[in-house]
Amino acid sequence: MSMEFLLASAIGALTAGGIYMTLRARTFPVIIGLALLSYAVNLFLFSMGRLTIDKPPIIDPSATDYTDPLPQALVLTAIVISFGMTALIVVLALRSFLETGSDGVAMDDVGEDGLEARDGKARQ
Repeated sequence: MSMEFLLASAIGALTAGGIYMTLRARTFPVIIGLALLSYAVNLFLFSMGRLTIDKPPIIDPSATDYTDPLPQALVLTAIVISFGMTALIVVLALRSFLETGSDGVAMDDVGEDGLEARDGKARQ
């Protein structure tokens, strides 16, 4: 079994798990799903730089070959951005839970004017 197959399988599994978790009806699984999707994108970006081992990331006159440093820089930047966005989403989900008392993300049945009746049924 080759390393490329394992990496492609890991990217596929993270993407499938991320999409499944994102489609859940609670905020915590949605946050986990978005994190899994960002991990899959990070692995994909890293794999686009061709996996090379024991090569310097900068051009050295004594080195015969080198590793492309751009994918590594993109992945490091993406990790920092996804960490910040995950923290923001967690804070927004916590605020939403404290405001509404529920962590559901499903839309309620509302009328055409966008308002919900007081008894929970949509206006008609």
